[in-house]
Amino acid sequence: MPAAAFNAGDFRAFETKGFQPRMAVIRARIRPKLEAIGHSLIPGVSRATGTPSYAHVARHARRTVNPPDDTWVALGPEIRGYKKASHFKVAVSRHCVRFLFEVGPEHADKKRWASAWRKSALRLGPVLRRVRGLAWFKNEHDEEPAAPLADLRPEDLAGLADEIVRTRDGQLVFGRMVTAEEAGRWTEAQYRSAALETFRALAPLYRLRA
Repeated sequence: MPAAAFNAGDFRAFETKGFQPRMAVIRARIRPKLEAIGHSLIPGVSRATGTPSYAHVARHARRTVNPPDDTWVALGPEIRGYKKASHFKVAVSRHCVRFLFEVGPEHADKKRWASAWRKSALRLGPVLRRVRGLAWFKNEHDEEPAAPLADLRPEDLAGLADEIVRTRDGQLVFGRMVTAEEAGRWTEAQYRSAALETFRALAPLYRLRA
């Protein structure tokens, strides 16, 4: 199994022009490393969440023309897929690596999860705001966060529940971004440590129930 650490050449894969050429590079360079890091994170994520965890590497099966600007491995509670449940991600793009928690557009019950978040945000918000580097992302594909959690009041965090249900594509994404320059120097152990540190901090959101 390949080492789960990315180098400068891996990040430059997203400069490759054209759908098929870029996908070929992603399959050859990025996907094996995502599979390796996903596999290595399963035990730690399972312990943090108290439930079995399964790794799913993005296949981009719905794309046929526009090449992806990022790719990822997602860890969630379902063996057959991750999109209908809350999940974690390690996402790689041209300029960064992101360690994320997501309630995505295809979550099976966004209204119920949003209700649970509104009830819990005032309690969990102050804890999350103290975690170094955590931020809110408007979209799961954004490289730059919209705001550090430290800059958002607990009531502001609770209000993000409205973003989940306001539109069909509504989502809630929290996590940490590390620049490609920094992440390109990391070892496999540093990737695993950064991912688990982030996911453990966000595990209470993963476990939320209405």
